Amino acid sequence: MSLPKIATREEWRKARIELLAKEKELTRRRDALSVDRRELPMVEIEKDYVFDGPQGKVGLADIFEGRPQLLLYHFMFAPDWDEGCPSCTAGTDEISAGFLDHLRTRDTTYAMVSRAPLEKLEGWKAKRGWDIPWYSSFGTDFNYDFGVTIDASRGFGEYNYRTLDEYAAAGQESMKTADQPYDMPGLSCFLQVDGRVFHTYSQYARGLESTGGSYYFLDLTALGRQEEWEEPKGRTESARSATPDFTS
Repeated sequence: MSLPKIATREEWRKARIELLAKEKELTRRRDALSVDRRELPMVEIEKDYVFDGPQGKVGLADIFEGRPQLLLYHFMFAPDWDEGCPSCTAGTDEISAGFLDHLRTRDTTYAMVSRAPLEKLEGWKAKRGWDIPWYSSFGTDFNYDFGVTIDASRGFGEYNYRTLDEYAAAGQESMKTADQPYDMPGLSCFLQVDGRVFHTYSQYARGLESTGGSYYFLDLTALGRQEEWEEPKGRTESARSATPDFTS
């Protein structure tokens, strides 16, 4: 294995202080980016989406549970699947009751939505032991409208603000050639003001790494995520693929 250089405590401290300057710069840039994110314009939701939930039919406004903000995770679970996406499942496994309580304390509700019928969602939820609000958008346009169900024949041929042709040109041909419709993960943020619901933000792909949190902790370690793409090479004898399902 390719391990870090062995140094004295004094050498390590000097290198750590140099790295700290870069970390502080990243923190400042992240804070500035968060300001830009909060200053994004918002779009009013005009469609009357109807979801199936544990208490029956609900609208998007009902999912807020009386709070002004909603974080809605687009969990990959197609209607014909019997189990949820392994990567979405891995991230959701890490969401704790404390996490949900902390968001609620700051007037924010966290919930999930998928295209699969509610019966399948409830079954997978029970099997995993989750206590997270989960709604079915089965039979609606919701997943399509928010960019997580891909179906070029219906005009939904984009993911993470890139066309399927752009993915193919970048070497990810399967994004274009896979049987459609197919689902991808995402997270959308909504704001409710005076009874009106607005879409404020959505993120996809690697933007979702914060869903569970494991990657952020692994990034602090010498061996890192132990995935094939990472630098420096050789930090693990069994490099994993960049698939965040944590089955290996």
